[in-house]
Amino acid sequence: MSGALSRPPLIGITAGNDPRFPGHYLLRWDYIYGVNEAGGIPVILAPGKASRFPTYSENFAGLIFSGGYDLTPRIYGQEAHPSLSHTSWERDEFEMTLMRSALLRGVPILGICRGMQVLNVALGGTLVQDLPNTPRNGVLHDDPKRPRDVLAHEVAIHSDSRLCQITGRSRMAVNSFHHQAVDRIGEGLRKVAFAADGVVEALEMPGSSFAVGVQWHPETFWDQGAPFLNFFQALVHAAQEFQENLPERKRTPDRGRLAGT
Repeated sequence: MSGALSRPPLIGITAGNDPRFPGHYLLRWDYIYGVNEAGGIPVILAPGKASRFPTYSENFAGLIFSGGYDLTPRIYGQEAHPSLSHTSWERDEFEMTLMRSALLRGVPILGICRGMQVLNVALGGTLVQDLPNTPRNGVLHDDPKRPRDVLAHEVAIHSDSRLCQITGRSRMAVNSFHHQAVDRIGEGLRKVAFAADGVVEALEMPGSSFAVGVQWHPETFWDQGAPFLNFFQALVHAAQEFQENLPERKRTPDRGRLAGT
């Protein structure tokens, strides 16, 4: 996106927590720089008081749901798999409430890794709790020894998707460090990218609202331009339009598809 925005939109970015750092919320600075470079104003979001969760989305023109640890399986009706990593009910409850309220208002959303899974589960989807730890069709989704900035495998992107419009590509190489994946798709979502082993790598909500989730981490490469910076540019552009059209925007789409509402 070229040129300065007349009134840069506020982009909320969810922060995570880590058992190694009790009492702290954490967020990689790549998210901040990506939003800055795209022309938005990044604001770090932490849970806080539960009674305030539903009102958070009213303050932002766009939201990024960041990566992090596993979702609590009972949110999508399953028992925990033995391989489950650290979970945080506080973060899960916050992000589920924030996601659903944002979807109801039509706030532009970008879900990254865990954030894509939050998008899916918020709309009634489920997750594969543990992917095989050996390569399938040359793809290994999670290798603890692999650096964040290594492009691990390719994904195939549907040519008629918003994702294809964002990236300008039908195939692209991505980084990968996730041991969980989308299983049943949430209501109203569409699968738009796949790894060679069939794992869903991206979801989006068709229609006018901007709601896109990717299983990889484009923020890692924000300073390398296209196609990774494109995600932040597309979100900020959608947030700018949302901000400008807010008085006329329909705020209450079909609530039936939002699980738990």
